[in-house]
Amino acid sequence: MASDLDTTPVIATRREEATGFFQRMVSKGLGWARKNSLWQYPYVTACCGMEYMSVSSARYDIARFGAEVPRFSPRQADLLLVVGTINCKQAPILKRVYEQMSEPKWVIAFGVCASSGGFYDNYATMQGIDRVIPVDVYIPGCPPRPEQVLDGLMLLQRKIQDQQHKLIDRAQVPTLAQGGGERR
Repeated sequence: MASDLDTTPVIATRREEATGFFQRMVSKGLGWARKNSLWQYPYVTACCGMEYMSVSSARYDIARFGAEVPRFSPRQADLLLVVGTINCKQAPILKRVYEQMSEPKWVIAFGVCASSGGFYDNYATMQGIDRVIPVDVYIPGCPPRPEQVLDGLMLLQRKIQDQQHKLIDRAQVPTLAQGGGERR
C-alpha cells in the first residue's frame, strides 16, 4: 500500500529549476560542440574503404561536418567508423578498440557488410557489428554512395545534438585491491 508521500507530486524548488535550466544550457552547448568536432577512427577492412576515401576527398569534403581528421589511435577518437566486413576473428579486436575509446563515443556501421554481414552469409563472418558493439547509425549500400555517408553523418550529428550531455561524469573511481600487490 502506497503512502501519501508516494502519491503526492513533488514540488520543485527555485534552486532545482535554476540547476535544471543551467544543465539544459550546458547540455545544449556541449551537444553543439560535440556534433561539430567529431574525431573519427576508421576501422577499414574491405572494399568500402574506397568510398570512405572518396568521402574524405575534396569533392565531398567531410570537413564541412567537422569530421575531417582521422585519428589512428582509438584513445583520441570519439567516432568509430566500421567500414567493411568483420569476421569472427576480428570481432574481439573491434570490441577492444571500442572499449579503448573515451566517452562519449559513437559508432557508424558503414555499408551493408558492417550493418548485416551483406552477402557473406557464412560461419566466419559477423552478421552485423551490433552483435559486438552498440551502433548509432547504419549506412546501407554495397558500397554506400558518398551522399549516403554524408546523410548518415548528419543523422549522427542530430542524434548527438539531441542527447543529454554532462560536464562531469561522477562515476565511482575503481580502487585497487588491498594487500598482496606490494612490491619490494
